[in-house]
Amino acid sequence: MVLSLGHLASAVALFAFGLLAQGAPADNPISPGFPYGSQKVRGVNLGGWLVLEPWITPSLFDGTGNPNIIDEWTFGQLQDRATATAKLTAHWNTWITESDFAAIAAAGLNHVRIPIGFWAFDVSGGEPYIQGQVPYLQKAVGWARNHGIKVIVDLHGAPGSQNGTDMNVLLGSFDNSGHKVPSPQWQTSQSNIDRTSAVIKTLASMFRDQSDVVTMIAPLNEPAGFIGDSMLTPLKQYWYDSYGNIRFPYGSSRQSNTVVLLHDAFQGLSYWNGFQTAPDFQGVAMDTHIYQMFSQDEVSRSNQQHIQSACSHASDLSSFDLWTVVGEWTPAMTDCAKYLNGRGVGARYDGSFPGSTRVGSCTGLTGKSSSFSSSYKTFLRQSWEAQTITYEKGAGWIQWLWKAEQADDWSYQAGLAGGWIPKNPTDRQYPNICN
Repeated sequence: MVLSLGHLASAVALFAFGLLAQGAPADNPISPGFPYGSQKVRGVNLGGWLVLEPWITPSLFDGTGNPNIIDEWTFGQLQDRATATAKLTAHWNTWITESDFAAIAAAGLNHVRIPIGFWAFDVSGGEPYIQGQVPYLQKAVGWARNHGIKVIVDLHGAPGSQNGTDMNVLLGSFDNSGHKVPSPQWQTSQSNIDRTSAVIKTLASMFRDQSDVVTMIAPLNEPAGFIGDSMLTPLKQYWYDSYGNIRFPYGSSRQSNTVVLLHDAFQGLSYWNGFQTAPDFQGVAMDTHIYQMFSQDEVSRSNQQHIQSACSHASDLSSFDLWTVVGEWTPAMTDCAKYLNGRGVGARYDGSFPGSTRVGSCTGLTGKSSSFSSSYKTFLRQSWEAQTITYEKGAGWIQWLWKAEQADDWSYQAGLAGGWIPKNPTDRQYPNICN
């Protein structure tokens, strides 16, 4: 019988999940739209644009006058629908424009990672999400083409939420998957997983002939591997299915040149040794996210300890068996940014986060850079250099994020203006900082 693409991808996936039985043929080599492994990824995340996060645009949330609006789900659910739609549309039209792409290119960067939620493609069962994001994603790809930038399309939120918990104090508050819930539910329902796979098929088909610009698709951001095998077992199968869906988007044996960007699910790179490696799999990369502010231990570190921790990742990144991109990180080393731990939630650093022990005042460590001391800007520069030097031991880096309303310590745009991020990302004031 003739296999449909869905059957083919599933068959390939199940075969792969059976540990690639002996004699399985190697996959065809890939010609990605960027020379991963030989040229370094240097980029920024366009966070807070097509997926809302309260800490990136607190004005959108504060402006509702409703403290129960804490994520994109409640943004659509707990206010007048027309009002919410108008606010979102105005935000989509203004937060990121082509001028941002021009500035990103002028800063010597070569990639943007664009988070988008499943609800841009699929709303059902009374989900209160508001749609309209997809034309902006497509516009962004055109702007990227105009300015020589490569795009990673990142599925940042999945049905049921793959991480949306405010219970896990180790990793902070996940309101970035669209729906903040007590524990991740994505993996508990095959329907959730199937809906997610359908979105990946849509994205893969949409961009299959634009792999010179959309060089990577990330099929799921930050799945909560820390809850154990109940997440990791279905996730591995989903990674296999996503490989089939992204690399075979034509309904035939023809392959795309789109790279599949997996996420380490907070397990560390070594957990994934040997997973989807060549020659059996081609065009697979691994994303790992490195932050140092979502635990009491981390915010309590000295500046020097933060630098040493950043530098310590060099050997892991340089030795892993897939192209490895640090797809989220920041020069900031505190959790002081307003709403970073969730709307209405305080910071560990100043002791206002429940159960935390105060390290110091947040004054002058976040907000607008006009409040930053010269010594703090020097530290941000050292943090930025230590991390970019280290992450280029792997395939490169994508800073979180390009811009934020009130968190200049996180913003690449603000760092360029404030002088702690160089206009050329290869410029170094501290080239030996990790030695």
